[in-house]
Amino acid sequence: MTTSLASPPRVESLADFLEQLGNVPLRRIRVRAPLGAATEQDILDIYEREKRLYELVDGILVEKAMGFRESVLAMALIAFLRGFVRPRNLGLVAGEGGMMRLAPGLVRIPDVSFISWDHIPGRRMPTEPIPDLYPDLAVEVLSTSNTAAEMLRKCREYFAAGARLVWLIDPVARTVAVYTAPERWTVLDESQTLDGGDVLPGFILPLRDLFTELDENGNQ
Repeated sequence: MTTSLASPPRVESLADFLEQLGNVPLRRIRVRAPLGAATEQDILDIYEREKRLYELVDGILVEKAMGFRESVLAMALIAFLRGFVRPRNLGLVAGEGGMMRLAPGLVRIPDVSFISWDHIPGRRMPTEPIPDLYPDLAVEVLSTSNTAAEMLRKCREYFAAGARLVWLIDPVARTVAVYTAPERWTVLDESQTLDGGDVLPGFILPLRDLFTELDENGNQ
């Protein structure tokens, strides 16, 4: 596992911090003095008190963008992935609370992730709340407050940590951007089929089967 990422650029102002984070909305940044001094314990303490999820980026607490529709879509994908992974004993599938320490001072929470047993210490379920892990597959379901710069930074961090595949799911456009490297991706629409590539060979998912979750209603 990669244990460090490139040092963040020097910042002189709040605007520099925002740009460094991917221009995320201010409402998602937890104010703390001095800025840049937040820790993993802060993440755990806030969740214990408020049940709100924060990522740790450059000593800054950034609230994870959430939404009901996004959560439903993530849960549907988890069901598909787990149905493939578990019978084959390939590893673990985690959801939108699965915190991971990608590098010292960097905690991310993919909406969905797959971690191979080969990359899990002792090939056993981690017991710590923020394990030192990286996802083989990281999935982010886009929310309205996610910015393009933020998602690009996340992609780069996932790959720098060791990930081999990243999916960015857009529930509005009903597309999936499949990244095999930070600067190499393909966009699939709901008429196409998603596959697990080299990470989950044999896994296929017609995207219409995934996005139909957004059309569920009680009148069917």
